[in-house]
Amino acid sequence: MGIKERTAARKSVIIAHHAANFSEAEAWDLEFWQRQSPEQRLSALVAIRRDINKVVEARSSSNKAARKGT
Repeated sequence: MGIKERTAARKSVIIAHHAANFSEAEAWDLEFWQRQSPEQRLSALVAIRRDINKVVEARSSSNKAARKGT
């Protein structure tokens, strides 16, 4: 499943929670991810990794452009 399909699926079923404190938020987060299938958890991990790579590449390009300008 690609990012467009995942985005569409996520928008159709948004799950939210208002936690009273950090401990409650952590417990809810753990429960949420344990309810997901291994495939869903892996897909989310891959998407996060891709996002991180995009940020690193953008920062690297930005730094190179800034150095060329000096």
